[in-house]
Amino acid sequence: MSDNFGFTETPASSGRELTYLEAIAEAIRLEMERDENVLVMGEDVGGGFGGAFKVTKGLAERFGDRRVLNTPIAELGFTGMASGMALMGLRPIIEMQFADFISTAFDSIVQFASTAHYRMDAAVPWVIRAPSDGGIRSGPFHSQNPEAWFVHTPGLKVVAPATPADAKGLLTAAIRDDNPVIYFEAKPLYRSLKSTVPAGEHVVPLGSAVIRRHGTDVTVISYGSMVHQVSAAAEAVEADGISTMVVDLRSLKPLDVETILEAAASTGKVVVTHAANRMAGVGAEIAALIAEEAFESLDGPIVRMGGADTPVPFSPPLEDAYRPDAAKIAGAIRELAAW
Repeated sequence: MSDNFGFTETPASSGRELTYLEAIAEAIRLEMERDENVLVMGEDVGGGFGGAFKVTKGLAERFGDRRVLNTPIAELGFTGMASGMALMGLRPIIEMQFADFISTAFDSIVQFASTAHYRMDAAVPWVIRAPSDGGIRSGPFHSQNPEAWFVHTPGLKVVAPATPADAKGLLTAAIRDDNPVIYFEAKPLYRSLKSTVPAGEHVVPLGSAVIRRHGTDVTVISYGSMVHQVSAAAEAVEADGISTMVVDLRSLKPLDVETILEAAASTGKVVVTHAANRMAGVGAEIAALIAEEAFESLDGPIVRMGGADTPVPFSPPLEDAYRPDAAKIAGAIRELAAW
């Protein structure tokens, strides 16, 4: 099924077309129906409001206010509360209104929840839904991509779906996982992206990347909304006779090391790109992994692309300059292919 991002997804059997947002909402509803220990909590998630982006709309009416909990504007407090609930056998889904605000809960996440299994042999099965990414003129407080903080933290799992089917499947897997999982959902895709999603139960295992496009000249590795920019770039350079392989990581921790190394070795030329700022981003880890494990297969330098080392600008021209996009990625592919 093709969408307006120039990205092609193979239709799933017995699927329907859902938006990225609808797929997330369906995963939550189905898991709440399947397991009475699953609950939702966050600012304005209940009471008919349905959260800042309406993902949880209708859940309070269906499941009641004991399983759809409105919280104060106190991310540190309600994330700590969720960890206590998880230790007692519940499975909270925590909604951060914006991923940017997750820093307020940093202590609860990286000091307590991430270390609980190591310290206490105790499971903390919560999921934090973190609406992330920019490109929609929301400024520095509502556009960040802070995934690298949590990839760096032992004891956490981190995922970033790029399609509606993966949004559903990865969230389902995250809710069922006994580890704390940070689930970065791309705000720009909420209502702009619609494609086939399997009906009923659908699980995408954490730690599995996927090849979105096969190619022989250059491999481009990405995740989240940037996968669509990469796919558009791959289509653009095809007119120049350049064949591009596109790898969607899906899971940032654990990483699918085998797929990454095989994809890098198959072309010998690699571009890694993400919307987060380039400095010490996930792309640096991918580049280091390839340099260490697949160096003899390389036929050119590993190219990293990411946001500038500045807060995310509000000004449209400045934000466009800040972020990688299809045109910039296509330029990097062409330059590397000619190496």
